[in-house]
Amino acid sequence: MSCTLLLISAGVINGRKVTSYKSIKDDVINAGGNWVDEEVVVDSGLVTSRNPKDLPAFCAKIIEEVREGKHEAQHA
Repeated sequence: MSCTLLLISAGVINGRKVTSYKSIKDDVINAGGNWVDEEVVVDSGLVTSRNPKDLPAFCAKIIEEVREGKHEAQHA
């Protein structure tokens, strides 16, 4: 299962820029997301990637986001 499908079900991608498998592009768009074909996408702390081959870049971006500490206030 694609994690982006979970984000769609949770209702958190409306109005946000995300990426995913191309096969669920229409689902993303129908849920109000702005789908792009990029290795990793960050939108207000939400990090998405397309597929397992993008995992190294995804993990690096997650680490970068945590180190920056920009999103701490969003979780307080």
